[in-house]
Amino acid sequence: DEELLKRIQATIVQVQGDYEKLSSITGNLLDDRHQKQKDIEALFQSLEKLEKEKADKEDLVLGIDVKADKTSLAGKVSRTQFDASMERLNEMIQEMLSRVTGQEEGWHQVHRQLSEEMGSKLDRLELGPFRQQLEEHWRSILEQLKEKAPQTGADDAAGIKKQLLAHFHCVSCDRPLSMLVPG
Repeated sequence: DEELLKRIQATIVQVQGDYEKLSSITGNLLDDRHQKQKDIEALFQSLEKLEKEKADKEDLVLGIDVKADKTSLAGKVSRTQFDASMERLNEMIQEMLSRVTGQEEGWHQVHRQLSEEMGSKLDRLELGPFRQQLEEHWRSILEQLKEKAPQTGADDAAGIKKQLLAHFHCVSCDRPLSMLVPG
């Protein structure tokens, strides 16, 4: 009974330790999520700044005519390439944001489940009556076993002797033979 109580207490301590570890991990994930959210916001601000400061097409054409020739322009990034790159970057940011949100929801679910399980565990006040009930049940089982245990008599023998009958048949003609059993 004391061993069962010790196991229950050890299990409770282990569950509490696991709960604290998960709470710590959840806190770290939330901090990571907030940091990633800040990074995403900084990227969006940079994107808005780029869109505000971009050159107009007419200004670009005038600048190309004055300062650059067509061969140097070929080495530059085109608007379509820039837009495609920005589109891919936006998709990656959205995917990362959805992953972080999914992980956060998963951790919240684990946290809720652990809280429910901790709420359903026995507290110290409930362990006393539970222990008494287990002890009474154990006593009744022992009494039943004692009542049902066979009473051993004094005339029990260590072994018995039995004569073996040997009924053999001939392999070729199948007639009965009378033979002694070896040993």
